[in-house]
Amino acid sequence: MAFTLYSLIQAAILCVNAVAVLHEERFLSKIGWGVDQSVGGFGDEPGIKVQLMTLVRSVRTVMRVPLIAVNSVCIVLLLLFG
Repeated sequence: MAFTLYSLIQAAILCVNAVAVLHEERFLSKIGWGVDQSVGGFGDEPGIKVQLMTLVRSVRTVMRVPLIAVNSVCIVLLLLFG
């Protein structure tokens, strides 16, 4: 397999898919990354854990519908061009 732009895009889509399917109650709370663990004080800088959890929630919220379309296009391209 050659190192092409399409393979980089496909790898990025796979990573976004992996983040999008993480379930908060079933997986993330078991490893200590649930909603209740990210409570901080007013004026405190959010830590890396809180920022990553915000990123995961944002990806799950915003990218749900576009990921369906992008995955469909990738599947069609793979079926057509191998």
